[in-house]
Order: sequence, then structure tokens, then C-alpha cells
Amino acid sequence: MQLGMIGLGRMGSNMVRRLMRGGHQCVVFDLHADAVRSLEHDGARGSESLAHLAAQLTTPRVVWLMVPAGAPTETTITSLVEHLEAGDIVIDGGNSFYKDDVRRARELKTRGIAYADVGTSGGVWGLDRGYCLMFGAEPTVAEYLDPILRTLAPGRGTIDATPGREQAVAAGTLGRTADRGYLHCGPPGSGHFVKMIHNGIEYGLMQAYAEGLDILRSQHTSELPEEYRFELNIGDITELWRRGSVVSSWLLDLTAMALAESPQLERFSGVVQDSGEGRWTVQAAVDAAVPADVLSASLYARFRSRQEHSFADKVLSAMRKGFGGHVEAPSK
Repeated sequence: MQLGMIGLGRMGSNMVRRLMRGGHQCVVFDLHADAVRSLEHDGARGSESLAHLAAQLTTPRVVWLMVPAGAPTETTITSLVEHLEAGDIVIDGGNSFYKDDVRRARELKTRGIAYADVGTSGGVWGLDRGYCLMFGAEPTVAEYLDPILRTLAPGRGTIDATPGREQAVAAGTLGRTADRGYLHCGPPGSGHFVKMIHNGIEYGLMQAYAEGLDILRSQHTSELPEEYRFELNIGDITELWRRGSVVSSWLLDLTAMALAESPQLERFSGVVQDSGEGRWTVQAAVDAAVPADVLSASLYARFRSRQEHSFADKVLSAMRKGFGGHVEAPSK
């Protein structure tokens, strides 16, 4: 298939490369000309403007945005649709607020333009590992986009099949693509809603690892009697837990990597930013009257990290850099 990609940052550029590896044709645009030239060198067709990008795409056009949520996405879509026509498809693959997706889908529908929202997880590793994709769209749009999503997704890989899943798929109680790393969650807005909750859970998981490792590290400096003071090697413990433990995960893998490189995480300040989805998750819990103690506490812990910094905060920073390339302010 042919796809237009707007936004060639850490994820957008690698998504284009993965799509081209899979045999798709990509037309690209970014405000930074160097990013466009880099992908032209890899085989993409570059564009000088949104109008130029639209002109190079055959109808029905498929245009994927990987730009920051909020005003940048809103402005880009508003400008882009002036160069599109009925039957074209706009995809927002960033981390937009799901209610904005619902509104945009409704507005674009009046022009005959379809809209899909794709929650995209995979960070800087997605080029080789693939991207976990949670998308919302009308069923016909989801079916049309399947070749693109299938290429971007990880596929089944080496992960063991879930016992009973094959029978559930045959019975129609489960879908056919989730075990390949992509899922049509429902109508427009549902993809980013699922991704929002995914990121809220991510906050909680990261905070649990960070606090646990901080306790381990602090045991030898505590006020406990001397026989209870253990000087533990945190790097070895994280490596140990990666192998056979029930708490093994990719986040733990990234933590072990960071500790192997920097045992005290000296290069991390411990100032941990939040990118919005954690706040939205907590608000969704409030709106639905669902208790979310852990997720709320993990969000507040990030706020606290901007005032005082613990080893746990440095662990969080290390994980964020590992999966998303997020670079916190250097330690002073």
C-alpha cells in the first residue's frame, strides 16, 4: 500500500522504515528538511509541504500523523484536510486525548473523510521489534488499513500461544489479530482510550519497580540493627529477576540494562515528567467512579519528583529513556 507520514521524529521515521521493509510505499513530510532527506535516502518520497504530500498520494489517500498531541496535531489536521477529498483516511498515531478523536471523526465525516486513531506503543525499539497498535475506526476503514497495521505490528514472534485462545477465536469470543500485536478496539476514539489506560498502567508498573529497588538499595543505610543491614547489588538482582521470575518484563529488562551501564544511575537527575496519559487515566477513573489507587499514586509520585529526587525517581528516568528515548534533565 501507499502511505503518507507526517512527523518524522523518533517513532515516525522508524515506522516509515519498517513499512518500506514490508514493501509499502511511503511519502513523507516533516518541518525539519533534514529528517525528510534522511528518509529519502532510505527510499521514501519526500514532500516540501502538506499540499505536496497530498498531491503525491493516489486516492484514496491514507495519511498518518505522528506529531505531538494537542495543538500541533489539531493544526496539522486542519491544514491537511484542505488538500484531501472524500474517501481519504486520516490517522492520528500520536497520544491524543480520546475525546478529541471522537470530535475530529465527527467533523471529518461531514467532508466524507474517514478518521482512525492508533495508540502506538514500541518506542525507539519498534523498528525491529514492531509496534503494539490499539486502533479505533469504523469497521470498513479498519479492514482497509489492515495491511499497514499488520506490517507495523510485531506479529506472533516467539511468545507462547495463550492456552485456550485458538478455541475462543474459533468461537468468535476473541478477535483474530491481538496475538499479532494489533487490535481494532472499536469506533474512533477507542484506540487512544485503550492506549491511555495502557500508559496509566505503565506508570503504576514503573513506580512499583522503582520503589522496590529503592528499598533494596537503602537497606544497608537504614536505621535497622546491623545484622539486618544488607549491601545488595541492585544490578545483579534486576538481572536475576529477568530469568524465571513472575515480575520479569520488558521494563525490568530496560532497568537491568541501565544499571549495568550506570550502577548508581548517576547520569539521571530523578526529575520524572508525565506526558499526559497518566492524568487522563486518573480523570477517566474519576469520571467512571472507579477506584485507581495505584495509578493515581504513581502520577502524584512524578509530580513529587520535580521537588525532591530519590533513587526510585532515577530508576523511572532510566526506564523512560530505555523504552521511549525520553531524556531527563542531567543531574547537577
